[in-house]
Amino acid sequence: MKEQENLTGKGITAAVLDTGIFPHIDFDGRIAAFRDLVYGRETPYDDNGHGTHVCGILGGSGRASGGKYQGAAPGCRFVVVKILDRRGNGRKQDILAAIDWVRKERMRYHIRILNISVGATEQEKSVDDLLVQAVERAWDDGITVVTAAGNLGPAPGSITAPGSSRKVITVGAGDLLEPGRGISGCGPTRDCICKPDLVAPGKRLISCAPGRSRKEYTVKSGTSMAAPQVSGAVALALERVPDLTNVQAKMLLCESARDLGLPRNRQGHGMLWTERFLRLL
Repeated sequence: MKEQENLTGKGITAAVLDTGIFPHIDFDGRIAAFRDLVYGRETPYDDNGHGTHVCGILGGSGRASGGKYQGAAPGCRFVVVKILDRRGNGRKQDILAAIDWVRKERMRYHIRILNISVGATEQEKSVDDLLVQAVERAWDDGITVVTAAGNLGPAPGSITAPGSSRKVITVGAGDLLEPGRGISGCGPTRDCICKPDLVAPGKRLISCAPGRSRKEYTVKSGTSMAAPQVSGAVALALERVPDLTNVQAKMLLCESARDLGLPRNRQGHGMLWTERFLRLL
């Protein structure tokens, strides 16, 4: 697959709602826009590290590690909205405002993907419904929305919102599903929707971290780490087929996933298989 090796997600912009983004060397000046809904700061920063780690998995170039810790789409651009504070806590109104802002600015920044490695853990139906409606509006705008399944699993009914949306692509962690020790959110949802849609690795992933030298890496685990691998795979697909719709991307991701032999409400359609996904385009 020679042509695949040249795909980097170049020309594709992914919006990431998280704790922010630190201007790590691996992002090579590809941060197209930064918005801080927590403290209102203008320049990119990350006082927690979660968002930087997620962005590294999605699109870090691996420059500081000689290519060892490269993200899925090392040529993509980032639009990052900080919605979580240094402890990783956030307010639902900030998440809703961030999704609306991404929708409003999608033409300006050519945003094709929205990665949300954040879930509401209140389990209040009214909050869940607002988040689900917000991501579905973004989906209907044509944005490929990728969300984490949440880390409240693996008991049935443990998917967090907005991953409980029928439309969006919900990603679990395929290596965090074992009973008793796993944490990956599993379906069915409150509305009896089979979720997640697929899984990706989420255990002990090495990615970018904030640090004085701008070259640091750190290890994190969770469905937050699984979701950006799917977002990155979508960025590669969009580089090759620019008019690929979000519905087509979701269908092909599910069709190409590697069956792990687990129930659908635990693994979805199986493990992300990027090469096979790109072959189906």
